[in-house]
Amino acid sequence: KTSTIDVNERDVLEKVNTEVREWAESQRQIISDLEQTASYRREFLGNVSHELKTPIFNIQGYVLTLLDGGLEDPAINRKYLLKTEQSINRMIAIVNDLEAITKLESGELLPKKSVFDILQLTTEVIEFLEVKAKKIGNKITIAGSHERSIPVFADREKIRTVLTNLIDNSIKYSKGMNGRTVISFFDLDENILTEISDDGIGIPEESIPRLFERFYRTDKARSREQGGTGLGLAIVKHIIHSHNQTINVRSKQGVGTTFGFTLEKA
Repeated sequence: KTSTIDVNERDVLEKVNTEVREWAESQRQIISDLEQTASYRREFLGNVSHELKTPIFNIQGYVLTLLDGGLEDPAINRKYLLKTEQSINRMIAIVNDLEAITKLESGELLPKKSVFDILQLTTEVIEFLEVKAKKIGNKITIAGSHERSIPVFADREKIRTVLTNLIDNSIKYSKGMNGRTVISFFDLDENILTEISDDGIGIPEESIPRLFERFYRTDKARSREQGGTGLGLAIVKHIIHSHNQTINVRSKQGVGTTFGFTLEKA
């Protein structure tokens, strides 16, 4: 009897010990997750503050210049008012992108799917960005036959946003004169894979895992010089994920970058 009681007590103690360890581990994980969330929130707020601070300080400088006598000179007056408008537009773009990504993350902006030709949509986006590309000597082409249609089932306007962001990025970070951006389409049975490739400066390997984070920039100085809100790729990721599809990137510094995303075939 004593032996049986001892065995039962040991079993109970071992079970309690196991449960306590499991509980402690779960609490440790919860604390770790909370710390990570807090750290992410601090970083995000810091990034928002930094992104808005630049145009705000610019506007302050322009206004002070005008108040300090610039208003009397029509040439200076116009120059600084135009610069003020540019800074205000940058702030509006940041706020609009923040609003869009918040709604995407919360599920408020669900895709309104319909059947459309992604080849035709890509052509429209290329025409929209063509002048910008030509200014720096970048050539945008679509691989393969242009006479076919490629029907997909997705939200046309949201995919326009995806294509505009990715093609615009390829232009920004191209080699400049004689740079190339190539858009290719691949049939994956149930899906269509769209790839946007460039022969630009490429992305450091260590930066690729963080590339779709809000405000993450691989080259901060060059990114700010090129413009943009730092939210484009985060928005792209959320749009594609809201379609239950995938997006990926492969890149090599000095060789170029390829972004690829899938959409349901119609």
